Amino acid sequence: MSSKKGLELLRSIATVMTKTNGYDRCLQQLVMVSGGDGRCTAEFKVQEEHLNRAGGLHGGYTATIVDVVTTYALMTKENAVPGVSVDIHVSYLKGARQGDEVIIDANTVRAGRNLAFLECELRHKKDNSIIAKASHTKYIGSS
Repeated sequence: MSSKKGLELLRSIATVMTKTNGYDRCLQQLVMVSGGDGRCTAEFKVQEEHLNRAGGLHGGYTATIVDVVTTYALMTKENAVPGVSVDIHVSYLKGARQGDEVIIDANTVRAGRNLAFLECELRHKKDNSIIAKASHTKYIGSS
């Protein structure tokens, strides 16, 4: 899928997902920057609702971003389905505070017949330092 078509697809998926009354509306601040051919890049500015009690970016919110943005990357592959999560592993390397701008890069490492393997990084926009690195495995086979 071309990057232009990929970005259009990602923006339409994100719009549908965040306009619900469900959990996904917590992702309304996510802006799709680029995507296509198994990749997705998004950005967001850390807001008060993204913080833990200590004032840092909440680890659960970070894991949610990994889940969603890697799925978006997968959706830009030909004949892709969103699948269901089998495993998500997140390594938290550095904190982020309210007002920080964060870049999320997700990549489809491999999408086979039954499983898809994805990777993701969250980085500070100002200095490119890594906030979190993650891997995500999804079951994408038929039931």
